[in-house]
Amino acid sequence: MADVARSAGVSQKTVSRVVNGEPHVSPAVRRRVLREIERLGFLPNESARALVTRRSRRIGIVTARTSYFGPASVLRDLEHAARAAGYFVSVVHADEQDGDEAARAVAHLVSQGVDAIAVCAPCGPVDPAALVPASLPVLVLRCPEDQGPDAAPQSVERRRITVGNDDIGGAAQATEYLLSLGHRTVHHIAGPLAWASSGHRLRGWRSALRAAGADEPPPAHGDWSPASGYHAARELLGRTGPFAFTALFAANDQMAVGAIHAIERSGRRVPDDISVVGFDDIPEAAYLSVPLSTIRQDFAETARRAIRRLIPAITGEGTPAPDARTPTELVARASTAPPPSTPPRST
Repeated sequence: MADVARSAGVSQKTVSRVVNGEPHVSPAVRRRVLREIERLGFLPNESARALVTRRSRRIGIVTARTSYFGPASVLRDLEHAARAAGYFVSVVHADEQDGDEAARAVAHLVSQGVDAIAVCAPCGPVDPAALVPASLPVLVLRCPEDQGPDAAPQSVERRRITVGNDDIGGAAQATEYLLSLGHRTVHHIAGPLAWASSGHRLRGWRSALRAAGADEPPPAHGDWSPASGYHAARELLGRTGPFAFTALFAANDQMAVGAIHAIERSGRRVPDDISVVGFDDIPEAAYLSVPLSTIRQDFAETARRAIRRLIPAITGEGTPAPDARTPTELVARASTAPPPSTPPRST
């Protein structure tokens, strides 16, 4: 730091202010110091800087042990957004069936002196966000419950921020699209009950059916995997009752892929007999033998919104921004069509 100060013709205190992002440094001086930092290859001592600023510039992330497209995309883009803002991340994976493991994950990150904790996926029967000390900002990556004008104001003391893709709106969009094609109702394969995204998509599906006055068939449930989608679709195909099965909305693309396989194994065709819509728009969705209609999520924009809201909560500068939902987009492909003129009879 002394070498940088001498080379730039400023005091060490000025170099410290530039390195730590503090105010009261003119743009010209800041540029000169940064130029000398780059020329000399100066690397700040992060431990020493944390002692001075009382900030580690690290964000802890608690997430489930899963490699599925949605959670993996959230984690990847959140790390990119944090790095772009000058922060690094520490990730701890926890078994979603073990509440004690979630508690240990939070305790570990707190002991590491992170500036905030983000929760990316359910990690057990206990909400990890509820275990974070009240003085530490918490970022919850999921669809906010309510973002309307009458929503309750965010607690500044708790400093809890919720940002996520609009799972509710996206599920409603998928269901409304199938109904607009002429299907009398839409069956649903929901995800695991422990996941907030599964509950939100279930709610969006129901709200669209009720708004249209359509019948509401009992949903089947999967675990996000193609195998579970296959078995759930076989369950729906085997049900007897008044609901003609001509349209299906699956809570993610992997389950939709499994469901299509089950439908075709039953002797029916997609979309001639049954239309299918997924959720996520995985990279393979456009290249299946029947390209999959789906709901596309903008994970990168959600991550940017989340970090933009989290940093003021860390620094204490500015007022807390409201929670935010990132809009989703319907991508219509070949797996959806109007229903057959004579709907297949439930068997």
